[in-house]
Amino acid sequence: MPAFERHVFVCHNSRPAGAPRPSCTVDGKSDLHARLQQLAKEAGLGASIRINKSGCLDQCEHGPMMVVYPEGVWYGNVNAEDAKAIVTEHLAAGRPVERLRVADDCLNTKSCPHRG
Repeated sequence: MPAFERHVFVCHNSRPAGAPRPSCTVDGKSDLHARLQQLAKEAGLGASIRINKSGCLDQCEHGPMMVVYPEGVWYGNVNAEDAKAIVTEHLAAGRPVERLRVADDCLNTKSCPHRG
């Protein structure tokens, strides 16, 4: 089996009510993950794209979060309705969906305006 062209990680982290940082899922489930898998399969990408659930990606203020490798494109505030654009534009055509990208200067920094 050849290597995957792209590997997608979708955060499934869930925190208890009142936690200091938000969660990407309320109950550890993700409509986004399921929808991405469904659309990738329908687009015939099942053999070339791998979509996995992940633990915390540590970008909680931008959640729900996902990242696509090898490009290292981080998407934030993503929902199941955004899945079609990600699959058709990025996973199938290789063009990241700019409106959903998290700015590079907001990744892995304590100074991002979104962090509370």
